[in-house]
Amino acid sequence: MTPRRSNKSYPDTASNWHLESHTLVLASRSARRRQLLEDAGYRFIVHPSSVDESSLTIDGLQAVDLARTLALAKANDVARSFPSHLVIGADTVVESDGLVFGKPKDASDAERMLNRLFAKPHRVITAIAIVRRNPSVQSVDADITTIYPRPLHRGLLSAYLASRQWEGKAGGYGIQEEGCEPFIERIDGSFTNVVGMPMELLARMLRDIGYQAK
Repeated sequence: MTPRRSNKSYPDTASNWHLESHTLVLASRSARRRQLLEDAGYRFIVHPSSVDESSLTIDGLQAVDLARTLALAKANDVARSFPSHLVIGADTVVESDGLVFGKPKDASDAERMLNRLFAKPHRVITAIAIVRRNPSVQSVDADITTIYPRPLHRGLLSAYLASRQWEGKAGGYGIQEEGCEPFIERIDGSFTNVVGMPMELLARMLRDIGYQAK
């Protein structure tokens, strides 16, 4: 499976200054992932991947395998521009009864997803890929968190859809958003995994490949 590269181009975020060897590169435009890395104290720059996720065929792929495939594709894409640096790619999918839910296309799609997901417990899966081309490093892993929902209140759902907080979020919701609090009873697993970057897993993966922040 070879993902297509989109036609969008992004400026080289390191073009005007020297990038130190221990600086990480985050291959994501997600503000949530960026905030998590900042809060953890990592030194990094952001250089979004240009991989076109919509070009990938997901039929037959398990949710974990799909997330791992996408995370690795994103990291490899950006690693071409930063061959001597550790590039972090990530992808989050939501799974219920074997069905994989990505980002909703519109409000109707978000409503469909939320009605399905909040009818019973479901799983949020975030995969992380860390890639460096020279010297070669490749590490891919994933974390899984189970979400236990409250009964879905129609009025709250309508208000949430109108707020457009569902945009750009796998499964149509972000657990960190205030509008989602009434929907969730509890979670089993990493909170940051649901936000979009399991920080405990990232720290372990970086440690295992010998990364040391300076």
